[in-house]
Amino acid sequence: MAEMKKKGKYFQRFTRLNRGLHILMIMSFITLALTGMTLKFSYTGWAVLLSHFFGGFESAGYFHRFAASVMVGVFLTHVIDLFRLRKKEFGSWKKLLLGDNSMLFNKKDLRDFIDSMKWFLGKGERPDYGRWTYWEKFDYFAVFWGMLVIGSTGFTLWFPEFFTHFVPGWFINVATIIHSDEALLATGFIFTVHFFNTHLRPEKFPMDIVIFSGRVPLEEFKLDRPDEYKKLVESGELEKYIVDAYPPIVIRGIRLFGWTALTIGLSMVIWIIYAMIFVYK
Repeated sequence: MAEMKKKGKYFQRFTRLNRGLHILMIMSFITLALTGMTLKFSYTGWAVLLSHFFGGFESAGYFHRFAASVMVGVFLTHVIDLFRLRKKEFGSWKKLLLGDNSMLFNKKDLRDFIDSMKWFLGKGERPDYGRWTYWEKFDYFAVFWGMLVIGSTGFTLWFPEFFTHFVPGWFINVATIIHSDEALLATGFIFTVHFFNTHLRPEKFPMDIVIFSGRVPLEEFKLDRPDEYKKLVESGELEKYIVDAYPPIVIRGIRLFGWTALTIGLSMVIWIIYAMIFVYK
């Protein structure tokens, strides 16, 4: 009877803050990628055409720096929220960092990775994934790496007069190379590997909207995250995450945003590949 009552219900996976920050990150990252790659491949026809959309190459730089400021704000807000989570929901850094729902890699991730390889080759069953998968954790910490490397070099290029009080002048040239190449790597990774893992893998194709809606059908959650589902049932905490579906008009708006981001990202991959193969300088 309890299962029948849950039929058609959804599992609340992400909070409003999680969703809002991710949407802002998507918008800022796409803006950074469009403006940054436009400058990096400024000798191509598509970059010149795209620059007109931003009002010229110089204006594209202004959009780039504004988007960078938004992304830094998103990152700092998330870090501050981690302190809130530690205090209100986990009680200690140890439980937050080393508990069952930790974003840090652990033995289960290694086991899930090995079992996933066996599953891909038809040599085993699909692993019982928990709250976070190993590829989601990799994507999560890639943001920290990007903020450190791309962010630090970006600020160096933004305020060269200030930073050359502490570093030699030649470091500006080094920062330019690091910033440009790491940004190209991040753009390529997000718009291929991350897009595939999130939207294009068979069980989620053509799009997984959970990061936008925050909720996933309960039956889908049960199949997708069996280990987490089992633990919530055993602890009696599943009920507090059960919610109703959004109205269809909301879902249509979410999908429109998602398809727009997906189309821009995949288009950029094509433009970059074309530039690298045919007109690279």
